[in-house]
Amino acid sequence: MTPAEALDIMRDALLVTLMVAGPLMAVALVIGLSVSLLQALTQIQEATLAFVPKIVVMFLASLLFLPFMLATMTGFMERISARIIGFG
Repeated sequence: MTPAEALDIMRDALLVTLMVAGPLMAVALVIGLSVSLLQALTQIQEATLAFVPKIVVMFLASLLFLPFMLATMTGFMERISARIIGFG
């Protein structure tokens, strides 16, 4: 394996990581900002108010994005497997 091939695999792995984690991180950011804004407007500073909605929404987002995440990771694994077979 040449250094260029190794860099290509690393670039692909980082891109897949961003694609898999990105939607959930964006949802967490939006819900976190929304809850913080609600807390600031109502002056309710309850710690559990920040965690419960985020956990529920993250669970629902995980269910929603699961097919996309699975397809992305499966495609990556197929590309890696094809490279392994090509070396043999």
